[in-house]
Amino acid sequence: MTDFISLPFYDLLQQDGHVPRVREKLPPLVAGVRRSILEIGAGTGLITTSLAQWTPAEIFALEPSTGMRGVLLSRLSERAELLKRVTVLPCDALSVDLDEPVEAMVMINVMYALEPDYRKRLWPVLAGQLEPGGLLVFTWRDGGAPAPRPLQEDGSRQVGRHTYTALSEIVESSGEVCKARYLYRISEGDKVISEEEFVGHAYRPVRETIEEELVGAGFVLADAPEGFLSWRLARG
Repeated sequence: MTDFISLPFYDLLQQDGHVPRVREKLPPLVAGVRRSILEIGAGTGLITTSLAQWTPAEIFALEPSTGMRGVLLSRLSERAELLKRVTVLPCDALSVDLDEPVEAMVMINVMYALEPDYRKRLWPVLAGQLEPGGLLVFTWRDGGAPAPRPLQEDGSRQVGRHTYTALSEIVESSGEVCKARYLYRISEGDKVISEEEFVGHAYRPVRETIEEELVGAGFVLADAPEGFLSWRLARG
């Protein structure tokens, strides 16, 4: 249900949200990848198609959401050359089972959706699907969970006569977990045409926690630009 509420807003707002920053900073990290990439949480494919542009690698785009996956497949259908290079995986990340280990793994804005127990179970699974020396890279913000705050606008785009607006507030915050309320509104001038909301949880672990978990799963920290963390699977 959550995905279907936010889905009409996703590409509209992310094109001016995290996507430009990712498209600026991610290419150097994957520049040496030639054989294969697993993208975890591919969403609607905004970064999937960029990965295909930056590298010649075969891409496995994992996206469990039916709604997101439908948009991703529609995007691929417009690019005949990508239909042979991109395999869309409908499974959960804990269930991924590739024929052979990939050369790199990418997660964009996925960390905040991972419950702590799920995340701890995920790292060994990913280590088993990555070749020795292979790359794991994901977007990252330091600082842990944000403090409670009132409702504020996250983004807005005009489409014809309608304005699509996303808003959010942090209701509660404790440790690495925050409870947030999200509001998705379509309006025309001062008239609200539709408005839907949902309440969910996001997870913002501190860096020390992530480092401990990944080192324990056999990863070694590598260099990455601000806004990312990059790791290599230890050899041997």
